[in-house]
Amino acid sequence: MTKNLRLHFTTQRLIIRPLEENDYESWLGGFVNRKPSQHKHDRGHIDMSEATEPWFAALVERQRQEIKADDLYIFGIFDKVTKQHIGMLDIKNLSRDNFQWGEMGYFIHNQFWRQGYAFEALTELVKQARDTLQFHRIEAHINLDNPQSLHLIEKLGFQFECIRKGFIFENGSWTDQYVYYLNTHNNTLNEYL
Repeated sequence: MTKNLRLHFTTQRLIIRPLEENDYESWLGGFVNRKPSQHKHDRGHIDMSEATEPWFAALVERQRQEIKADDLYIFGIFDKVTKQHIGMLDIKNLSRDNFQWGEMGYFIHNQFWRQGYAFEALTELVKQARDTLQFHRIEAHINLDNPQSLHLIEKLGFQFECIRKGFIFENGSWTDQYVYYLNTHNNTLNEYL
């Protein structure tokens, strides 16, 4: 990957880009203003006492290095008008060469749920994963008991592939996950985006 990628994207309501040092207050506000947990996969309130400005600056630098290495692309999601931090997106490079294969993830702060932000942001991420980052195949790995994420991924056009047994270590045990995929260079996706 080239080091001069333009990684700042906009949608109707959102700015999607890597975090910068001056995002600290907005980023922190997104976490501090979270509601209590809404379900099993929502962490709710998060202790941010260790997230100082120097800590955040180091986080931003680590993320820059991951982008430079073409390993992991992490994007903040911000409201265009208020500049509030709404959540994060990421796409991890699983393999380049003949595969161009990545894994996508996301979270939206729970105070911003049910407003269509996840669908809007992920639609743009899929488009940029194809056009800017040149991924051909994107996977999403989802807990079996997370119907909200399943519905969202299916709405984006991802297809069910399999259940990977004992795939991720969570809450003290190895758990199964659904694997959904999207080949970004197929005709259906090109019409969709």
